[in-house]
Amino acid sequence: MSNAREPDVSLPLLEMRGSGILLHATSLPGPHGSGDLGEHARRFIDFLAEAEQSYWQLLPVGPTGYGNSPYSAQSAFAGNPLMIALQPLVAAGYLPEDQLARAPKLSPERLDFAEVERFRTACLRRAFQAASAKAAPELAQFRERERSWLEDYALFRALKSQHGEVEWTRWEPALRDREPHALERARAELADEIAFRCFEQWQFAEQWQALREYAHARGVALIGDIPIFLAHDSADVWQHRDLFQLESSGMPRVVSGVPPDYFSATGQRWGNPLYDWRKLHATHYGFWVARLKSELARFDLVRLDHFIGFELYWEVPANESTAENGRWVQGPSHAVFEAFHAAFGALPLIAEDLGEITPEVKALRDRWGLPGTRILQFAFGADPSARDFQPHNYIKNAVVYTGTHDNDTTVGWFFAQSPDADTRSAEQVQIEQQNALAYLACPDNTGNADIHWHMIRACLASVANTAIIPMQDLLGLGSEARMNRPGANTGNWEWRVRADALTSELAARLGRLTRTYERSSRLRRPIDAARKGAV
Repeated sequence: MSNAREPDVSLPLLEMRGSGILLHATSLPGPHGSGDLGEHARRFIDFLAEAEQSYWQLLPVGPTGYGNSPYSAQSAFAGNPLMIALQPLVAAGYLPEDQLARAPKLSPERLDFAEVERFRTACLRRAFQAASAKAAPELAQFRERERSWLEDYALFRALKSQHGEVEWTRWEPALRDREPHALERARAELADEIAFRCFEQWQFAEQWQALREYAHARGVALIGDIPIFLAHDSADVWQHRDLFQLESSGMPRVVSGVPPDYFSATGQRWGNPLYDWRKLHATHYGFWVARLKSELARFDLVRLDHFIGFELYWEVPANESTAENGRWVQGPSHAVFEAFHAAFGALPLIAEDLGEITPEVKALRDRWGLPGTRILQFAFGADPSARDFQPHNYIKNAVVYTGTHDNDTTVGWFFAQSPDADTRSAEQVQIEQQNALAYLACPDNTGNADIHWHMIRACLASVANTAIIPMQDLLGLGSEARMNRPGANTGNWEWRVRADALTSELAARLGRLTRTYERSSRLRRPIDAARKGAV
């Protein structure tokens, strides 16, 4: 993947005051059932620039697997084909215009993954047939450039399709165990399907690069999100099974999760296989360095999801149905960040340091100068840790959110619209409401109705250098717009913003607050030499 050209205007640094919006690409508006990297993504960037925002934060952009979760991707390196905009394929002569007219009538507010995948994949397959004749040299060059991960990923996807999408541990042993003769035969038999999967990734990369340049030209930096753990049913685990704690059958011996917490009384059993950190250490963390290099080729900054897992992670026996009977295990700690620093120098990373924050976790974060994460919704409970999330206790080197993709929306949280979605009692909800109104100094007659704007103001007014607001909170939406309910197997990741919601009036209101608290993108100094030399 080629590097972005030098931006036309200055980009923000985490050491500057700035703000932005959290909105996943699939949540964008658009005519084909899902947001993508096309026209509406550019309109959103224009909205950010009009509102004087510095950042667009997205969720992981890999091809989703189980539960359609961006955090359970089938590859740590590939892009999600559902994000490929279709109109550019028409413009390139790969797809007839009338193909788009066959799009099913889908909700502009919810993403129907099955229907969207059927339609978009049919369009991409037709475009591939035309591109095979018109752009064969360009596709061949892309395949060669990305060979280190692309060919195995494409083979993995081709084999998944051939085997009815069952996970790789249920393939015949020769393919499961990657015996060379079996792989060679499969590559020959599935050559066309492999080429199609490579074509998808080529188009994703081309469109992503164009979108990133568009954002840079408007002074908007992109924030990515890298999950610490990988999906078991992924090309990476199949390709690098020696780097994970697996049985000879390929099944995990132990899996990831977190102990009982705010979101679940029995903890969260995520189910990802756990790394064999000793083997990774012996390779100087080469796989992780490659992951981060890939992310930094797409994004300007990267959020490290579940940062505490680098210091201490919750290990759950694979045969346990919940995460309650796990144990804490020491992670690689500073060693992996030393490898990152050796490869990249300055680390444009954000630590999602939520959960069991021990002194060692803080020391790891601070040793590498990473901004930590503050969630304003966590500031008003009776828990002693609530003080850490109150704005008067923030430090400058932090990123503050009203809530994240795992939280209810601010309106839903405040009014407890989904009482079964977290572990709070009715009494705790009432205490949080009272504490929030008092802390935010909300007028009695209007505070409840505008609670989201009071929360946004508190984030923007805080001393934290960076403030990120979920789009749902900017719009004042309730629990119906929640992105994810941890522990729920259905209904997640489906929310979409309506095109008519991104108004100039909304941009102006956010822009005024942004200027008031000196976060405006228009206040930035010219790009400096240190930034020009950064990865």
